[in-house]
Amino acid sequence: MQPEHIRASDADRDQVAERLREALAEGRLSPVEHEERLDTLYKAKTIGQLAPIVADLPGPGGPGAMGLGSFERLNDPSGMEVMGSDARDLAGQSKGSENLVAVFGAAERRGRWLVEPRTNVSVLFGGVELDLREAVLSQHEVTIQLAVILGGVDITVPHGVRVINNTSSFLGGTDLHGTDQVTDPNAPVVHLTGTCMLGGVDVKAKKTKKKRKGRGKR
Repeated sequence: MQPEHIRASDADRDQVAERLREALAEGRLSPVEHEERLDTLYKAKTIGQLAPIVADLPGPGGPGAMGLGSFERLNDPSGMEVMGSDARDLAGQSKGSENLVAVFGAAERRGRWLVEPRTNVSVLFGGVELDLREAVLSQHEVTIQLAVILGGVDITVPHGVRVINNTSSFLGGTDLHGTDQVTDPNAPVVHLTGTCMLGGVDVKAKKTKKKRKGRGKR
């Protein structure tokens, strides 16, 4: 069953109601809009019906955070988290940007990590690996700025993430695998910008890693 078709719980509705209350206090919603959305909220039966109610509101982590809802992986075809559940605490640590440098060496980001609105990647005779399958997005659209010279960058995203390539290349290139078929308007977006010279950037879409469950005692 698709996540958007799952029946909404009282806890799900309470989370949306709290976000609407905050939006009213912040001046993002008028009292009339607030009442209208509350009415829609308590008529909603599925998670998919809850998502549009807060889709145009920033999440509680800050003005740049995406407000698809405060549930984990709500209406997100990729399986990535956009301001969901415990991701709020991680997103609250956002500094706006991150710099990754690999000069005659390597750098990587994998597992549970925060993708800042802007990630600057500089590579010279080295390599960088970015695995976004378990990452938390600080906002719905993020940018990875690349400066690759005689090196390489490997980027892995979950299926359902839209990757927009605006890089320029000289005796090098950026290859996208399995990311050009995403048309869902709710899909997270990763923008690639910058320059690749005598090097390469390889982007692949792979299934989200499944969390291992501990075995109980026999």
